Amino acid sequence: MSDTADNTARHRLTSVRRWVIKVGSALLTNDGLGLDPLVMKTLTRQLASLHALGHEVVLVSSGAIAAGLVRLNLAERPREIHLSQAAAAVGQSALVRAYEDCLGPHGVVTAQILLSHADVRARDRYLNARSTLNTLLGMGVLPIINENDTVVTDEIRLGDNDTLAALVANLVDAEALLILTDQDGLMDRDPRQDKDAKLIASADVHDPDLDAIAGEGSALGRGGMATKLSAARLAARSGTSTIIANGRLPDVIPKVVEGQLVGTFLHTNRQPLSARKQWLASLLHAQGQLVLDEGA
Repeated sequence: MSDTADNTARHRLTSVRRWVIKVGSALLTNDGLGLDPLVMKTLTRQLASLHALGHEVVLVSSGAIAAGLVRLNLAERPREIHLSQAAAAVGQSALVRAYEDCLGPHGVVTAQILLSHADVRARDRYLNARSTLNTLLGMGVLPIINENDTVVTDEIRLGDNDTLAALVANLVDAEALLILTDQDGLMDRDPRQDKDAKLIASADVHDPDLDAIAGEGSALGRGGMATKLSAARLAARSGTSTIIANGRLPDVIPKVVEGQLVGTFLHTNRQPLSARKQWLASLLHAQGQLVLDEGA
């Protein structure tokens, strides 16, 4: 996509009212040594400004386990599930308190919501979560969502908050999903191995060529570029555009909202699925058995 076409496509972001913004652990933590207070203050100031302009914002934030590691004097993310759960339990309170301390002075009321994928797979719980989130947004509250790592082992082993953010975008019919990370966006090659790697400014989220260039996950976080691409495709089922951008870029949130050429803009031209079809396609595990007898 040319710069002119990209500018035109991104201009639609200026009219977006409901955002889901995901902040990754690699961005929030100081090399794994607890939460980075400067990053927290910078990001929350931008969130508060967006909120003050009348935008509805749902924040999906990683960082609980990484924050808990420091308090438990653990040097690295443990492989044992129960230790990861302990770190999540200790770190979640610190994470939410840090957000409250930063957003409170700006007059922003926050709400903590811990979800597992199971909470949005079951239809009744899905509808209840949807209703609660819409009520909070209608009251001007900024929900802060994280996976319920303390009790759900499946998410700790295999899940990631990129996917959760996409599910939340489907849940609340968000018009745009902004994934903030410590990378500039999706690159055409692995920047850790090729210094000439270039940023992909814009692409159709369903372009199969993107699969070959998506990278692997990091040691601290669980979601690399491959999971971010997968999340963007999941979000696209509800017509949600996704932007992957560097959260350390000055004023990155206002720049994205203004439609500036920041990060990677993943768009779709496909028609969004109905709400029920989104739920059926995205949130249900296929279950069953295939039995072949001798006469098959």
